[in-house]
Amino acid sequence: MTDYRTVNQANWDERAPAHAASPDYALAEFGADPAFLSHVVRFDLPRLGDVRGLRGVHLQCHIGTDTISLSRLGARMTGLDFSPASVAEARKLAERLGDPTEFVESDVYAAADVLPAESFDLVFTGIGALLWLPSVDRWAAVVARLLKPGGRLFIREGHPVLWSLDDAAKDELSIRYPYFETAEPLVFVEEGTYVASDAVFTENETHSWNHGLGEIVTALLAHGLRLTMLVEHDSVPWEGLPGRMARGDDGEWRLTEGRARVPLTYTLQAVKMGG
Repeated sequence: MTDYRTVNQANWDERAPAHAASPDYALAEFGADPAFLSHVVRFDLPRLGDVRGLRGVHLQCHIGTDTISLSRLGARMTGLDFSPASVAEARKLAERLGDPTEFVESDVYAAADVLPAESFDLVFTGIGALLWLPSVDRWAAVVARLLKPGGRLFIREGHPVLWSLDDAAKDELSIRYPYFETAEPLVFVEEGTYVASDAVFTENETHSWNHGLGEIVTALLAHGLRLTMLVEHDSVPWEGLPGRMARGDDGEWRLTEGRARVPLTYTLQAVKMGG
């Protein structure tokens, strides 16, 4: 079987320059306003709290907009991603902005081998990261190795219920894909990308996995983290169910009907015990 990392890296490498050029990633706004923050980070400011002086690492950082946003809030950040094209775009952005954030190219499962173990006060993971990983337990083990005792994980992610829904269904909310982690990946072949872009892509295959909320929490507990926050949201930063959502003044997309029926994203925080 083709290694999922090879397939997914080709997909992300091809899309990284288009994402950097897309208005949806707002690189122009980052340059124009030194206080500008990414939507993902801005949404969770009330839950994130004060990060000034913290040493942080952003796993699966893509082109670095969330990473640099955390740096602008005062954290000393490192971003890590397996896509060399994504890391190159992140480094270009940091250099253009004069931001000190360091970006490292590595598979996420090797993060604690290429970065110093038990050295981080904050591990951050943003939207759309965990579904690219076949084992959430292996990911939780990496998080635990990176964090200092007393350090915390902070993550906002697409809800596993959202990932299980049929996004092509127009008349009902229909479960189509697995909610729980499976041995074999879901294989998709999709042209285009999730942001506005005129680019034409040829690397369109992806391999992904869902992970149930209980599986994620259990993995973190098993590796010595204590859950301190779990908030489920009725919104998502993109039109996750096309034709069935409306965008609010806060930039989040919500169901136009039956908004209280399903969670679409969640914010989770966990602290490594022993501090």
